Amino acid sequence: MSRRLKQASIVFVAVFATAQLIRPDRTAPPTDVGRTIQAHPGTTSGLVTVLDRACADCHSNNTEWPWYTRIAPLSWAMAYGVSAGRKALNFSEWAAYSPEQQRLLLAVSCDDVTRGKMPGAYTLLHPEMRLSPQDIETICAAARQAESKAADRR
Repeated sequence: MSRRLKQASIVFVAVFATAQLIRPDRTAPPTDVGRTIQAHPGTTSGLVTVLDRACADCHSNNTEWPWYTRIAPLSWAMAYGVSAGRKALNFSEWAAYSPEQQRLLLAVSCDDVTRGKMPGAYTLLHPEMRLSPQDIETICAAARQAESKAADRR
């Protein structure tokens, strides 16, 4: 092995090892079950099943942290994704959203899954989280139902 390659290898290992010391926050906020979308009146069990399987890791307080999320830089990417996901939509805090926000969030969710934007690259490591056409229809049906209820109230 050439001298430069050995030096580069040593630097790489040192940087990689040092990176392991930088741990992102992986805490899960407490969940009040009464505030979740699962407790929301009118939420179908089919929608809950899809959300729990394919969306909960990033869009709820019930994130499962697989072993590889302890290794930088994957730990950083997962922590960022979960933080951004919870900020955009948190199914554990569904009651905090107004009915109009809930309707809008379901409509955006339908649009995102229809276009393939969600659940995104995470499915490369978790193929069980891929959404089937039936899963997408379940999410979009919930969005249409919420829109219909809103129209009836007007």
